[in-house]
Amino acid sequence: MSKPRNTGLSPSNLRGGRAAYGFTLLELLVVMVIIGLLAGYVAPKYFSQVGKSEVKVAQAQLDALEKALDQYRLDVGRYPPTEQGLAALMTRPGNEPKWQGPYLKKAAPPDPWGRPYVYKYPGERGEYDLFSLGKDGQPGGTGEAADITNW
Repeated sequence: MSKPRNTGLSPSNLRGGRAAYGFTLLELLVVMVIIGLLAGYVAPKYFSQVGKSEVKVAQAQLDALEKALDQYRLDVGRYPPTEQGLAALMTRPGNEPKWQGPYLKKAAPPDPWGRPYVYKYPGERGEYDLFSLGKDGQPGGTGEAADITNW
């Protein structure tokens, strides 16, 4: 059996007797700069998509609430008054004999920004008004801060 040859490429021979493990500070800084540049490019695109998805979730929730309100009207003969609100979709209001609910699997969800949907019957813009005040929580607004409505 022959003895392995020393090629002279061991870690202790590469840098004048020092072990060559790990990265230098300069290499780490270069990698950190590259990661920072990528994050600066990708993050704004990502967060704009998050805002758009919140608006789409609110629109989908409004559609589901509208269907539940329409089913309530078919059973009872009218929409629930503003005082009863969306809670009438989950629990029988007073002694309503025609109520066949619940019309939702669980309580009406808050909008994607954590606030309850606004319900008014009779409505000012339609038979009833159902809307979210959007990201800013204020009436009106534009872009992601715009109200999401059923009209």
